[in-house]
Amino acid sequence: MLKSYDELRKIDVSPWTDKRDGADYLNWAKVVDLLHENGAEKVYFEPVVNETTGSSLYMTEQVFTDSKGNTNRVYETAVKIVIDDMEFIQRGPVTNGSNPVKDNSMTQQRLWNCQTRLFVKGVAIRTGLGFDLWLKEELKESKNSWEDDLSKHDIFKIKERCQQIYTQKLKEGLSVKEIAERLHKTEDEVKALFSYFDTLSNFEKDLSNIDTKSR
Repeated sequence: MLKSYDELRKIDVSPWTDKRDGADYLNWAKVVDLLHENGAEKVYFEPVVNETTGSSLYMTEQVFTDSKGNTNRVYETAVKIVIDDMEFIQRGPVTNGSNPVKDNSMTQQRLWNCQTRLFVKGVAIRTGLGFDLWLKEELKESKNSWEDDLSKHDIFKIKERCQQIYTQKLKEGLSVKEIAERLHKTEDEVKALFSYFDTLSNFEKDLSNIDTKSR
């Protein structure tokens, strides 16, 4: 019989973790091994098949296009996890570390890596094994969101998002004129709004370069 949540959570899994992208990763095969060592008789996981595509990859219908013409969708995957009489589904985004995987970088290996990580996460949530690794990661992300470094913000990222949305509206059949009309602006006004990003960026540079000592 599998040990309790509290007992499994107390197991130190650090000897079997690897550091990648600043986070601790616990190998999925070692998780299977540890569960068996601590009372489980049956442990396995398998990808959940998307009935629409026949693969284990799920995606949004909407396609996003960046300023360089690269396309992307929001990708997710899921695994069914079985531990003795316990059976559940664990879902999550397809990422490469903390970065979302895009169309031009999607590979079967990255999908598999995500599925094994979902297995490890699902086991941690349900059984307690390795849970403190995830707790540490979540607390770190939460702290970073509260201690946001404004110097790392990039106004051109906002411009890029606006351009992606604008491009998508054009692909959906709207003309430049129709977009402007729906925004209650002229075409020149819309064009001017995109130029404001460059204006603000230059303003920030000029402001920073003011020499307060030469007065």
